[in-house]
This record gives sequence, C-alpha cells and structure tokens, in this order.
Amino acid sequence: MKLRQVSDLSDFSRGHWLRELLCRREEPSHVQSSPDGQHLLLLQKSRPPALPRVVAFQRHSIAGADLERSWQPPQPAPVGLLFLQSPGAPRSWVLAVVWEHGRTEVWHFVVAVGWQLLQTLELCQGARARVVSVCSQGASLVWCEERPPLGAHSDMSKCAFRFCVCARALEVGEQGVRLGTVRIVLHNSPEYQVLASPQHVFLVPAAAGFATTSKFLLIWHPEEAEFTITAPSAGFIHSKVLRSSSESDFRKLLLGSVGLLSGFAPLDIHTSTVSNSGGLLLVSTKGSVSMVESDGTQRHIFDLEGGPLAQGSPVQLKTFGSILACVLAGVLYLVDQNSGRLVEKEVLSMKEVHFLESQGEEDSIQLLSQTGIYSFSISKSEDSSRPEPCLVEMVFEEACRYYQRRSLSSSKLTVEKLKKGGTFQAPVVLAAILQHSLHQKQKPAQGLQDTYAKLLSTVSLELQSYMSLELLKACVVCAPESEVESYCKELVEQEVSRILQSDMDKDNLAYLNSVFASFPKAAWNAIRSCLQLQQNGDGLLVARATPEVWKKVLCQPQLEEVGQNGMVPLFELICASFLRYKPKWLPSFVELTQQYVSSSWSYSSKEGPEGRVPLYKRALGVLARKNKHGEADDEMELELLLCSKRPKAILQALHLLIRLKQWQRVVEVAEKFSKLSPLLNKEIFITLLAEFAQHRELDPYLDRLWPLCPAELTASDILTMVLQHLPHSQEDPVPFSSEGNQLTVGLLKPLLQRVVQRPSVQDEMYSDALQSTTFPPPTPPREHKISSKAIADDVPQPSIARTSSPSALLQDDSV
Repeated sequence: MKLRQVSDLSDFSRGHWLRELLCRREEPSHVQSSPDGQHLLLLQKSRPPALPRVVAFQRHSIAGADLERSWQPPQPAPVGLLFLQSPGAPRSWVLAVVWEHGRTEVWHFVVAVGWQLLQTLELCQGARARVVSVCSQGASLVWCEERPPLGAHSDMSKCAFRFCVCARALEVGEQGVRLGTVRIVLHNSPEYQVLASPQHVFLVPAAAGFATTSKFLLIWHPEEAEFTITAPSAGFIHSKVLRSSSESDFRKLLLGSVGLLSGFAPLDIHTSTVSNSGGLLLVSTKGSVSMVESDGTQRHIFDLEGGPLAQGSPVQLKTFGSILACVLAGVLYLVDQNSGRLVEKEVLSMKEVHFLESQGEEDSIQLLSQTGIYSFSISKSEDSSRPEPCLVEMVFEEACRYYQRRSLSSSKLTVEKLKKGGTFQAPVVLAAILQHSLHQKQKPAQGLQDTYAKLLSTVSLELQSYMSLELLKACVVCAPESEVESYCKELVEQEVSRILQSDMDKDNLAYLNSVFASFPKAAWNAIRSCLQLQQNGDGLLVARATPEVWKKVLCQPQLEEVGQNGMVPLFELICASFLRYKPKWLPSFVELTQQYVSSSWSYSSKEGPEGRVPLYKRALGVLARKNKHGEADDEMELELLLCSKRPKAILQALHLLIRLKQWQRVVEVAEKFSKLSPLLNKEIFITLLAEFAQHRELDPYLDRLWPLCPAELTASDILTMVLQHLPHSQEDPVPFSSEGNQLTVGLLKPLLQRVVQRPSVQDEMYSDALQSTTFPPPTPPREHKISSKAIADDVPQPSIARTSSPSALLQDDSV
C-alpha cells in the first residue's frame, strides 16, 4: 500500500490557516467533510486565551463568503455539525449547527455567494433544557437533552434519570426551514450518546453514567416504534414496541429485564461510531473491535495491538465498503469486516489524522493530516496477491483459540506467532491443503508435499462436504423465495450434522440455539435424521444414533458456560421440538435416552448426565416452560414420570393421578410398578390405603388392591394406618350413618383375613427346613483312629454348660 498525496491544502481558501489549526497541540479537533467533498468543517476546542470556533473551508474553485462561528465559555458550545439532504434537490444539502442550549442554525452554501444563514430555530421546548448529543436520522433530528430538576438545590444523584431522548422532523423547502412537532422517544432516562444509521438509532451510555445503567445498549427502530435492549456480553435481551407516549418511560422499558441486567458487567467502550453498513462499531479499552448489528447481536472483528488503550488516546474508525480502517498511535490497520482478517498494516509518518469521505469510490480511503490530504486504494491485484482465503485465516484463528485454552503460558497466542513459530504444524498443514483444494478450480493446482498429499486423500470427503455446503449457502442467497425453504431445510440438516460431529462447546451450543430458533421445522427434521428416529413394526420408537452422537445430545454444560444468552442444552432443544411437532414421541425418546445412559454410565456416576439432573426432570422442565398448560400437558407429565421408572417419579405420578381422580389408572399404575421393588410396593400400598380410608372411590377396585399388600405388614399395622387417615368429622360419630360413605369393618374384612391367614415372615424363613424329611441331619460316622494329636487332646475339657464363648461351643460340637 502506498499513500498518494491528493492535496497540500493550498487549493482550499485560507489553506495556510487550516494547516495552522491542524498543527496546534491542543485537544483533538473534529473534522467533517461535506457530502460533495468541496468543504471541510473544523470544530476546534482551544484553550484560553484562544477562542473555540467552528470554521468552514472550501476549495478555490467555489468562491464565496466564509463561515466562522466562535464563542466564549461559559457560553453554550455547539454539540453537532450535521449535513442534511434537501428533499427537493437530491444533490442539495444544508448544514445544521446545533448548540448546547437547543438553538439550531441552518446554513446553506450558494456558489459565488458563499455561506448564508437560512434560519435559526429552537430545537428544545424547555428554556432550561441542555442538548448533550445529537444526530440526524433520515429527515429528522434525534437528540438527548438534559432536563434539570426544578429545585435549585436538588440532589443531582437523586435525579440520575433527568435526561430525555427526542426526535423532530426538519424540512427544508423553498419557503424556508420548518421544524415538526417534538416526539418523545424515551423520557426519564440516563445520559445517552445518540448515533444514527440509515434505519436505526443506537443509544450508547455516556462514560460518566451510573454503573447500573451502563451495562447495556438501546437500539431504536423509528419505523416500528420499537426498542431493542442488548448487551455486548450477552447479545439480544429484549425488544418492546412502544405504542403510546406513556410506554416510553425508561423504567417501564426495563421492567421485565432488571433481574437479568443486574448480573452483567458494565460496558467497556473506549470509542464508538456507526459503519456504512448500519452497524455500531465499538472499541474496548483492551483494544478489541466489535460490531453490534441492528438486531442486537454482536460480532467480534479484530484485536488492535499495543495492549490497553489510555483514556485520552484517540482511535479513528471508518468503513470503506467491506474494509474497516482504524488509526491508533500513528498505525493504520485495514481489516476485512466479514472475516476479521488483517489486510494491511502501515506505520504512518503523521501522528494525528482524520478520515474523510471518499466520493464515489468505496475502495478508496482519504486521510487528512497536517501536511495535506492523502489517498490510497486497495486494488484487487494487491488483495488477490495474498494467497490466503478467509477460510485459511479462520483455520489459524481457530487453532489460536484451541491451543490457548490448553496452554499453561499467560502470553497471548496470535495468528502471526502461529504462522512464524513452527511449533504447531497441524494448522500449517491444513492451511496448505485448503489452499491447494480451493484454488484448483481457479488456476492449475500447485504441487503438494508427499505427506500433505496423503493427508489430502484422507480428508477429501470432508473437503468435498465443505465445498457442497458453501455451494448450498450460495444457493440459499440467490434462490427465489419459493425455493428458499427447501434449501434451508437441507442447509440446516448439514449444519446440525456437522455440529454433532464436533465438540459441543459454548459457541457451538449458542449456534445450535440460534438454528433451532430461526428454523424450528428444519431443525426438527435434521435431528430426526441425525438420530435416525423412526417407529418399528410394533409402533415403538427406535433410534440408531452412534454413541458419540448420544454423548453430544446428553451434554449438559455448567451454568457458567451457558452464560446469560438464554441458551439451553441440546437435550432440552430436542425435547422442545418433540413437544412442538411430535409430542407423543417424547416419553419414548426420554426412555430411549435413559437406556443409553444406563448402558454407558453407572447409576451413581457424577460424570454422566444422570449424575446431575435426571433426564425426566429435564424434559419436565421443558414442559413447564410452555405458555399455556392444558389437559394434554397433564397427560404428558404423567407419561414422563412413568417412563423414568424411578421410585420418586412413580409416586409423584401416582399422586398426580389421585389429584386428577383417575382411579382406574391409579390401580393400573399400582399393579404395574409394584413389581419393580418391595420397597416401592410398600410405598404404593400405603398411599392407596390412606386414600381408601378417606373416601369410597377405590371400593370398586378392592379385589385388585388387596393382593398388593406387602408381606411384612400385620393386621395391627393396617388398622393403625387406617385410623390415622380417617377423615375428621365435625359431628359426633354414630353407629349407623345414613350417608353411606363411611369406612366399615366389612370393607376391611377381606384384607384382614388375607393378612391373618398368611404365614408370617419368620415362618417362611424356616419353612424349607421344617418340611425337610431329614431333620436334623444325620451324624457323620466316627473314625476310630488314635494319633498323637488325639492323645494330646485327651485332656478333660470344661463343661459345655459353663462355656460362654461361641467358638468354644463350635469346638465342642465336633466331639
């Protein structure tokens, strides 16, 4: 890249003075060029005794009266220089100088006449209002004004929300300039800097604002009368349409998001400006450059070198087409906005420069310095001379993140270090293979090393899949509206399949959440395809997914990994899709997943998903998030509880059926799940016995309930439980009730007879021994052999009656 001088400022009127103002070592000046490029406006903030001033310089080819406005502090200062297009003449424009106290001067330049003041207007309605920031959005002026409290001695800390964001149309016609009515966009708000794009207005908190209100950005959409709340650390948070002026209160706007916003860190903003694409460019104090789109999403672009930025160090930003130009400390960075790739880095000989508008040339960049105006362009030949496409650069960036996470060193690993270091060969090899493959169709293929060629044959299928995916994305962009849906379905299926074959980290999970939110139907079909979900001949749901895919489905990140973006794990995403498109399959899917878990992890393993939250509870959590709850949801809750086959879940399902008074299903569930374990059988029977004691709903099913009685329960146990659960009556009990709903001994008689006639547990323990034909067992034959051991043992032993030791009893039993 080579700078070319376009002007040495001698072609401007009073060019020597312009050069002198630029050379002064004072506070940074604000320089702005007119839409036609023929005028330069300089806002100079000077120290006493020099006066601050606004000066306009025009080229010699257009003579006329000059424009110069100065003021003496503490008089109000100008807060904005805005060029507004005239509706009647497309190439005609006017200059609006907005002062701090709301006075607005509208100037117009006439060839051979010079600058003329068209009209002076009062922008604010209140005499005590003070404008702190202003911008132009279409044919309207949007500004933030301070409305001081009425009390002269009011505590300003209690009046933090004393600002108001307003909008007002400004029409320039043959009859003069006319202001429309004031529109209150947001009132009772903190101080904001307003920055306008063609369709939106960004509200950036002031640096001196309160910490509680400097954690998020606001985006106003004038056509929809909608506000979007976004935080760069979390993305989109909330949007709300303001239908009336009463809803435009700042506190009401944040009412539903206060709890979420309180957990965010304050914004880290050093410099902010609007790009030509309509996004908001932000530079943090750490040197990170990011873009906030109009929908509230944020995208990281580039990291400036040099470490943290000082508060007073200026950063100049300007976009030219797809290139972002940034000047910091005399270094010019040219970055591709789409990929974040550093296209060019140039050390400038001048310290302070200002970007100017390039007329009719998007790939040309103009700089104003103390010595003149310089221009340089990014030619296609220069750009194509760099052999690395965006994908290759992405390989090195991903490798940086991968190795940085696994590194014990505190030093930051950059793409340049990765390329020149030679320590990590994997990204270098992959980049060479990608370059070779991506340029085959454009030019003859370059030779690869033998080792690279072998690896190329190994990853050829993946490369072919990637190329087909890129082709499919191009088809989605260029396809007619009628074919977009089919292309999107195929694209989503490939993307979901790709993510399920990679690591399920925070970024991939966030991407899956956005895919499921943007293309719910296509994502559902993609999950069915990846898991190979289908019904067999018996109507049962089967899945033929690989163990690796199941692990990705069951991955449950920690809460700190999920963050505040509202992300949910993949299992919950799939359950939500089942509820939306195939709710009858959800219990079977949970049961299938549990079968895989039981075969892969032990029951008490803390590494598996069951070690954290049971799968049926995760599915129930998805069900609970539905806006409306009906009878079908009760049935779904029952199925999810029962399919888990966990004792607590089964008892919970039993209580739910009792609450719903579905007695037939109560008995069926009791009969089915009492066989799982004796302990569960006892809990089920006790629960049903308590219900039996309270009402007569279970009387038709007693012949099916009594066989469930556990063997260890005695008649006294049953009577005790029945007496404990009898309903309390306000009247004195009578022997014969006319109501017919009281518990009688006759109802309990079959159960008590069954218990009394049943052999006790102790009898059953010895039943086998008592029924044996050879009891006690025969004595083994004695062997009449005399040995030295027997002679030694022929010693009088203590009497058995006096022996208290069990070991002694055992020894004497063999005699």
